[in-house]
Amino acid sequence: MNSLFIKRFAAIATAIIGIGVATPVFAQKMKTLSTADYKVNVVTVAEGLKNPWAVALLPDGRMLVTERRGTLRVLDSGKLVERAVEGMPKVAEFGQGGLLDVALHPKYAENGWIYWTYNATEGGLHGTELARGKLGGTKDTPKMTDVQVLFKLAPKSDRGLHFGSRIVFDRDGYLFVTFGDRGDSPAKGAEQRAQQLNDHAGKSIRLFDDGRVPPDNPFVKTKDAKPEIFTLGNRNMQGAALNPVSGKLWTHEHGAQGGDEVNIMVGGTNYGWPVITYGVNYGLGTKIGEGTTKAGMAQPLIYWVPSIAPSGMAFVGSDGNGRESPTNFPKWKGNALVGALAGQLVVRLTIDGDKVVAQERMFVNELGRIRDVRNGPDGNIYLLTDSSNGALLRVEPAK
Repeated sequence: MNSLFIKRFAAIATAIIGIGVATPVFAQKMKTLSTADYKVNVVTVAEGLKNPWAVALLPDGRMLVTERRGTLRVLDSGKLVERAVEGMPKVAEFGQGGLLDVALHPKYAENGWIYWTYNATEGGLHGTELARGKLGGTKDTPKMTDVQVLFKLAPKSDRGLHFGSRIVFDRDGYLFVTFGDRGDSPAKGAEQRAQQLNDHAGKSIRLFDDGRVPPDNPFVKTKDAKPEIFTLGNRNMQGAALNPVSGKLWTHEHGAQGGDEVNIMVGGTNYGWPVITYGVNYGLGTKIGEGTTKAGMAQPLIYWVPSIAPSGMAFVGSDGNGRESPTNFPKWKGNALVGALAGQLVVRLTIDGDKVVAQERMFVNELGRIRDVRNGPDGNIYLLTDSSNGALLRVEPAK
């Protein structure tokens, strides 16, 4: 594609978009790919990102991108602001941990709250924490103000694995956060962390938006249980979104060698890890736990063997918190999109009620390791690629 066409395309798109939602236009690299229903253009919005982990799209057209190394970046008018956001809590990049998810409060336009998860160190031990703040400063020197740490995973660990995590609000304003099991060694007696109610690892939690514990959480009255816990028996959930039809929280999690799962989060439910799983021990192929089923433990909606290493999740035509948003892909409305790291693809799940009835593997080995998937207010789909030279990509129907 020649530069003159790109400039003309950008000018036309700017004029059209200016009529509706304020969304920046990016005239950069573009790749055309085919899916079962659409031919799409994949446009590079920004590149040179250091292992980007999550993206949040602000109503004014700016975008926030987390980098695992601990920096929060702003894209303004299609350009990456040189200076990272100041005023963030200290983030420890360690193994798979660092600055992770970022999400807007459902009433962001009214209150300005931005939420994020990150790895923090205390006494040489690591664990995921949740904080919120408000974006201020200047265009060239953005700054997070009013920062509040709302939650700290306990106990922390010296391991660098399985930090989670994703942030989702439901329609009642409750805040859900997912956490990994931290991958602690069986030699330390910690292989059952996801099953222990006095431990946040391997759980989803449910809070009020200010970090307080709802009094009707399922384990509030259980002796020695962490009151924030909503579900247990989860391995490492790196995708979560609210189904816009049912209002239910859907998540996916990494299995071991095989056994990646998609689940619907129901309060008080045990999802089995590491007692039951469809995965096997790395390199050995031997059974983990007791097998694939056990009474009192939930079965996944679907699972993948071999693993695709899922990360990021979005329902087409939804903002992630269950509210309807525009989509330029009407045939996919209500479908779930799941990014994949090892698989280097996006899986489109066709859903009927609480069931997955079909799958399509898209963009296989075309874009790299997909870390995050989001719907944009412009109706397009945004992807993050996880690498030392990561990119933010916009997926739009080809003209």
